[in-house]
Amino acid sequence: MSQNQSNETISVRNGEDFNREVLRKYLLNHVEDFPNKPLEVEQFPTGFSNLTYLIRSGDWEAVMRRPPSGPLPPKAHDMKRESDLLRNLYSAFPLIPKPYVFCDDKDVLGVPFYIMERKKGVVLDNRFPPGFIPTKELCIEISNAVVDALAQLHSVDYKKANLSAFGHPDGFLDRQVNSWIKRYRKFETHDILYFEPLAKWFLANIPSSKEATIIHNDYKLNNMLLSKDYKHIEAILDWEMATIADPFFDLASALGYWMEADDPDYLKESMPTVTTLPGFIKRNEFIQRYSLKSGRDIPSLSFYMAFTYFKLAVVLQQIYYRWKVGQTADERFANLDKRVKNLMLYAFEVTETGIF
Repeated sequence: MSQNQSNETISVRNGEDFNREVLRKYLLNHVEDFPNKPLEVEQFPTGFSNLTYLIRSGDWEAVMRRPPSGPLPPKAHDMKRESDLLRNLYSAFPLIPKPYVFCDDKDVLGVPFYIMERKKGVVLDNRFPPGFIPTKELCIEISNAVVDALAQLHSVDYKKANLSAFGHPDGFLDRQVNSWIKRYRKFETHDILYFEPLAKWFLANIPSSKEATIIHNDYKLNNMLLSKDYKHIEAILDWEMATIADPFFDLASALGYWMEADDPDYLKESMPTVTTLPGFIKRNEFIQRYSLKSGRDIPSLSFYMAFTYFKLAVVLQQIYYRWKVGQTADERFANLDKRVKNLMLYAFEVTETGIF
């Protein structure tokens, strides 16, 4: 649900527009306080999955989310699932956009869609804006806000939030391991020394989950909107992969993106981020604060961390496969095989050393 205000919106791309008058009439009848004024539409250019639009009518603003055109894989781009999550979670966890309406009437846009609140803020990715030099104190504040919001999310009672049917926590880790191993084999383009030992190790070392919580499943800085002074989180976005599962799976995912200055160069090059700057807390400090805020004793995270880097490698391998077989000519993807190898190597080192 990226509403990345660090990038300006663009005119709607060719082939991704829709009948605006039909939408305007639908919103007039289904959204409270929608003004009866002409509709203005722009598109958020970021993201490679679902399509996201800025909708304006007078002073009223909202964000529309819809799937891409064309045939879609089963269960992918499920607008109702996303909308239902936001609707049920919002009262307990307001760091998400408030959903306004879900529509599955294909006479409106031809596809299901939903409309949600427009959250405003800035996205922090692999660098601060040119000319802005953050203090160590600011980087500590950002770090603490990220940890605290994750602990807050994991404290939500998903049953009271009517989200019991939203996921299937029993056997979650087992399904994840088998699914991601299978996925890599499907898109394999070259031998990587570490893959088979990793696959064998994961299958033999699946931990037993002690509890289940709502997990974001892609929790990282550039999936957040920060306040203009960077001190607060205004919203957490991109909930497509959220489910009910082991909270340590989510913690490890967040830590996987949280690079440190003294991490191996090959790892930092594969995962560029601002968290290597002075002031951002270390991963062990992240874990300690999460434990304090969540009240959870943290087990060994070696399995979770190794699997996090393995998953990231597989995601990049899928993209590299598209380039390798000629499905895309985007030269940005030409060297992703090196990053795949690097992430596999680091995952393997985690299993060998147990550093987490």
